[in-house]
Amino acid sequence: MFRLFSQAKRCLQVKRGLQKTLCPVRFPAAVEQNRFSTTSHPAQAQTGSSWPKDVGILALEVYFPSQYVDQVELEKYDGVEAGKYTIGLGQKQMGFCAAHEDINSLCLTVVHRLVERNRISWDSIGRLEVGTETIIDKSKAVKTVLMQLFEESGNTDVEGIDTTNACYGGTASLFNSADWMESSSWDGRYALVVCGDIAVYATGNARPTGGAGAVAMLIGPEAPLALERGVRGTHMEHVYDFYKPDLASEYPMVDGQLSIQCYFRALDRCYATYRKKIESQWQKAGINKRCTLEDFQFMIFHTPFCKLVQKSLARVLLNDFLASPSPDAESGIYKGLQDFRNVKLEDTYSSKEVDKAFQKASQELFKQKTQPSLFLSARNGNMYTPSVYGCLASLLAQYTAEQLAGSRIGVFSYGSGLAASMFSLKVSENSAPGSPLEKLVSSLSDLGARLESRKCVPPEKFAEMMKIREETHHLVDHTPHGSSSDLFPGTWYLERVDEKNRRNYARRTL
Repeated sequence: MFRLFSQAKRCLQVKRGLQKTLCPVRFPAAVEQNRFSTTSHPAQAQTGSSWPKDVGILALEVYFPSQYVDQVELEKYDGVEAGKYTIGLGQKQMGFCAAHEDINSLCLTVVHRLVERNRISWDSIGRLEVGTETIIDKSKAVKTVLMQLFEESGNTDVEGIDTTNACYGGTASLFNSADWMESSSWDGRYALVVCGDIAVYATGNARPTGGAGAVAMLIGPEAPLALERGVRGTHMEHVYDFYKPDLASEYPMVDGQLSIQCYFRALDRCYATYRKKIESQWQKAGINKRCTLEDFQFMIFHTPFCKLVQKSLARVLLNDFLASPSPDAESGIYKGLQDFRNVKLEDTYSSKEVDKAFQKASQELFKQKTQPSLFLSARNGNMYTPSVYGCLASLLAQYTAEQLAGSRIGVFSYGSGLAASMFSLKVSENSAPGSPLEKLVSSLSDLGARLESRKCVPPEKFAEMMKIREETHHLVDHTPHGSSSDLFPGTWYLERVDEKNRRNYARRTL
């Protein structure tokens, strides 16, 4: 039976609080036997007679910057009405990177941290794929930069590369890694999925919706968070709602209203497809029922800002209401919604009346199923590709293994342009002490303490640092502004860009 971690534990003292060290990942016996073979694969992959069992997320690591700006103070600095960012957007704080952190350093940090804390051997990783939209080189992939972490092990046989489409690249990387593991190409080793971005905007209304961070996920069989097979609902189309055509700038072109409309349309389409597929599975199993929000114990969403997520859960309830053949509008959750019985989804994207009614109706569902997942997003902002996986980390950090065991987590991932999917994770029933689920949950229990350990930067200083970043991020033969002492211990940072635009990185000691 697969054991994610051994019983050994140790602790590392970091600058701001206690950083837990987990126990080493071990391979299943069959995988251990075949993982380095060049002539044979595990029996499951070789014969195709069965799938690896419960492929999914074994371990998860989050990185966010060591400083933030408070959104209340930013409202005052920007001269906007009180509550515009905190109530209107639902944001409390926004993490941001100084000029000596870039997408490569963020991903180096989160990968190194995941491998160290779980004591994974570098040669046990057979695939590494990066999802990002933060492009600093039009040719060289972030994945190739990460390969320096493998040098000492001698492992260069690592498949996968970067995947890019706005905030969707991380989900595409997750799907690709799971598909690799369920294919004849799988050699029995783990996959590592990395999502990272720096979300920065020019001075103006969009700047408070920024953020930065990275997530790394170890993918393997017999996982405590298993991807439910055959039920992904995907929607893709061509639209210019958010894009980055200026390759000399970190700032995007954004049509805010169009982007929200696209997000809602994608949500509607993905949810409809997901329901169709899972209901078909149920029918084949002799279960004749409709899929609704009640079938998800938790529902998490890509989070540009927290208020949009509350509206999104309300929209899922609207979908359930319209799909029901005979909803009870006299009592229960649909009480008082009869006037909306004949609305068309495509006519409701900007309807304040529909939005208000269904937010009110779904208020308790939001508190139960979704609000806990916004813990990190409200305090760090939009991380782009890692956003929805930061929500997953937040969820795991606020519940015990016993509370999560056996639940279904619905996941909606969206990337402008656009690409979107809805899928679900099935949580293991085994929540016993020492179980993979208990260890995964325990590994994220310090999330709140880590957020509390960050430094609050005044808005004036934040604006100054953003200006420095804007003016220097493209410079050659340059030492970036910023001190390594301001970073969390163990953080990688950009040390220098040489005269040929080659980037050199260093790591702050633990």
